[in-house]
Amino acid sequence: MLLACDSLGVRSLAMRVKDLLIDPGAALGPSRYGLPPHQLEEQALAEALVRIEKELARVKRVAISHYHYDHYLPLGDYSGKLLYLKDWEENINRSQKGRAAEFLEHLKGQDVKIEKADGREFGDVEFSPAVPHGPEGSRLGYVLMVRVGDLVHASDVQGPQSPEAARWIIEQAPRVLVLSGFPTLFLGWRTSRAALEKSNDLLRRILESGVETLVLDHHLLRDRFYRRRIKPVLDCAERKGAKVVTGAEFTGKKPRMLEAFRKELHRGAGIREVERLSGEAVGD
Repeated sequence: MLLACDSLGVRSLAMRVKDLLIDPGAALGPSRYGLPPHQLEEQALAEALVRIEKELARVKRVAISHYHYDHYLPLGDYSGKLLYLKDWEENINRSQKGRAAEFLEHLKGQDVKIEKADGREFGDVEFSPAVPHGPEGSRLGYVLMVRVGDLVHASDVQGPQSPEAARWIIEQAPRVLVLSGFPTLFLGWRTSRAALEKSNDLLRRILESGVETLVLDHHLLRDRFYRRRIKPVLDCAERKGAKVVTGAEFTGKKPRMLEAFRKELHRGAGIREVERLSGEAVGD
């Protein structure tokens, strides 16, 4: 069950799988098109955090793939939980290392058990080794992916862009893959078309390995024209009989790409108009 994601209006990939809560956090882009978050985005964030906090209270296990604020609650109540955490000492950049130290300090006094999860298996839950947050050498550091049964949650691999991340996914042979797509809104600025083509090629290999449902969301859904950028992937999925859906569609809801349509929100568009525009983008 996806609790929050970009196609539902907030930056997140929070998900509950059985009794495991993965990446319980959500945030908003502070600036898009030179504009601050709209009131409807603030409302979506408040509602997402309520959902996440309710599930956090219910579960016994929590996995945190890395220390960006849209992937964990830095001041949350984790009492009574078993926490699988990205290693806070190895394969981590300075920014995330500082946030991890603050988080561990916050956890002192809470009744928690903490496990460094990188590359480890805990019964029905298996974690990848640390892989790049995007391409190799990314200044954003490293993240973990997690497999629970026949589902893989691949948070912030951004594409994937790393062949190492793609290999691990293929080795897990997931039926369902929930993945943070390529950040196409940065094309020609922070990233290149060659990097997008490489990512599309890796995604095709993953689909050809037998994935039945590919849930693409997070960074990719900040681009209203995202389907045009990943057409080779969509064509491959059609040939293989695989489904490619947004997180919203995966949960049975209408996409609301609030950040992608922030300009329209500030011009007076309401939620129904954004749903219409998002539906056109998803079906483009």
